[in-house]
Parts: sequence; structure tokens; C-alpha cells
Amino acid sequence: YIALRIMNMNKTLLHYYRLSCRRLSTKVFDTELKSRQRQKAFDLHDDGYYDYLREESATRLVDKLVDIHASRKFPIALEIGSFRGQLFNALKDNNPSGIEHLVQLDSLIDNCDLASKKCNDDNLYEVESILSSHISETMDENIINTYKLRLESEKLPFKPNTFDLIMSSMHLHWINDLPGMLNQIRTILKPDGVFIATLFGGSTLKELRYSFYLAEQERRGGVAPHTSPLVHPSDVAGLSQAAGFALPAVDVDTIMVSYPSALSLMEHLWRMGEGHAALNRQQGVGQDTFLATAALYQELYGLEDGSVPATFEIISLIGWGPDSSQPKACQRGTATHSLKEITKPKP
Repeated sequence: YIALRIMNMNKTLLHYYRLSCRRLSTKVFDTELKSRQRQKAFDLHDDGYYDYLREESATRLVDKLVDIHASRKFPIALEIGSFRGQLFNALKDNNPSGIEHLVQLDSLIDNCDLASKKCNDDNLYEVESILSSHISETMDENIINTYKLRLESEKLPFKPNTFDLIMSSMHLHWINDLPGMLNQIRTILKPDGVFIATLFGGSTLKELRYSFYLAEQERRGGVAPHTSPLVHPSDVAGLSQAAGFALPAVDVDTIMVSYPSALSLMEHLWRMGEGHAALNRQQGVGQDTFLATAALYQELYGLEDGSVPATFEIISLIGWGPDSSQPKACQRGTATHSLKEITKPKP
């Protein structure tokens, strides 16, 4: 009975989110609220205690860079959404792509040192002038020179064919116009350059969503979204193809994290800067709803040791800038062998 009810809830919530996204067009998130949430999380003096998901994502992203091409070098790279620099820290320990210059984009106030640097007449940064603003005193190839830029909008201020490598770790799921962002990334990526990103997927926090749904049905007689809408792997695959990336690849990792209670989980989300920020969010939630949610969460998903699990689905995307040197599929009808011949057992 519980499993059937959860399936019905999943369909209802998915339908609700899709209707909301369609009605709001590309404006899904409250950008100012999300910036404040991330700034508060950044300002916390917690020694990165709540950054474990970002650190895990950064480590996995660097591992994928190792798998892409061991002999390939990407000297000029861009990171979108650097936060406290978890990806940079992972690259310091393992720089498989030979990155020499890393431009870091973020909206955080105290995390950028080139916020007022002059742009050209088209309000685009000249990457050559950015790189010349910092001259390394050493020729050590293991040193990565970093350049921090503050970006308050979703428009990437760079010329086409600028970067060899573009990375984003746990940031793109807060972009309102994700198709537009992917198009911009493909534009500023050099031919045969690589774009690699990780972001939260649609199954993230599914236990919390179901618990909130049941609690509000019981307390309020209705339902409102309490977690932000997230894309699904199939959506990311379609968007990457539509943006014009060559050889796109999407895979999914599921991370299970245990918390003392549902209330502890909510506190961690707030301190991560990953709180709810949808425009159609409910402006106030009563204490009774929170307590009912925590009780239902414990009842439905509680483990033997008293803790509760939370699901985090991490989608990884890899795409290449189109180039004539890349392998292409042959035209239909040009095959010289039949599949029957290949699969036919040998005598």
C-alpha cells in the first residue's frame, strides 16, 4: 500500500513541477534568494564541514578528466560556480588535463578579485587580458594560475572559441535557462574542447519530498513544493544534443547519506546553500508540518540505528566542441558487413 501511494505521489509531484516549469517558462528559480542562500553558506565559519557533497562531486569530476584522455592537455580552463574552490583543490592534487590557467566564475562577493576588470565594447572579457593580469613567478607545470570573476547573471561574458576546457561542479541545477547556458558554453568552447559538469538530478531528496507531501496532505489538506524542481538524466541528454555538443555522454551516480533525523538533513541543506528557491515556493510552513514531516520520514525510511537516509542523484555530462577531426557515424546503407554475420556462431 505504501509503495503504491509513493508511486502516485511521484506522478503527482512530477506533473506539478512540469506544469510549474511550463507556466514559468525559463524563470523557475528566485535568483536573488539563491544568491543570498549561497552567500550565507559561504560566510559560515565551519571549515567546510557541510561541503562534503561538493568535495565528492569535484573528486569524481577530476576522475572523469583522467578517463577522457590521458595524453590530452587543456591549458586554458573555465569553472562555472567555484564556491569555496573544491574543484580547484581536487585539481591541485591531480591535474590530469595539464591546466595552466583556470578562470573561476561565481556570484559570491568575497570570492572574486577581478569583479571590476574592464571588458571590451561588447561587454565581453578578453581572456588574454585576464591571463596577463597575473604572471606566475615559477615555471612549475603543476602550478595552476587562477583568476576569479564575479558573475551575477546567467550570461557568460567571453568571446567564442575561448576555452580548451569548461567545468562546472554542482552548480548548473540552479540555472533558470539551462538550454541557453549550454548553448553559451558550447559557443565559448574551442573546437575539440571538452565540457564536463555535474549537477543534482530529479531523484535527489525523493524521501524528503514524499514525506512533505504526506505531512501537508494530513495537516493542510493540500500539497505545495518544498524542494526545487530538478532535471532528469534524459532531459540533460536531450539538452546537450540540442545545444550542439559532439559525442555527448551522460551518466548517473546515486549517493546515499545518513542523517540523525529529517530536521538535521534540512539544516545541512541550508548550510550547504542548497535550500528551496523556486519562485512558486510556499512562503510559510508551520511548525506542525515540519514535525509531521520528520515523523513520517522516520517512520517510512528510518534505519535500524535510528538514522534516516537521503538520496542524492548526481548527473555527469561530458560534451565536446564540434570539430572535423572527431569520429562521425557513417551514412546509412554504407555497411559492408551484416550483423547476422558478426553474431553468427563459429562452427
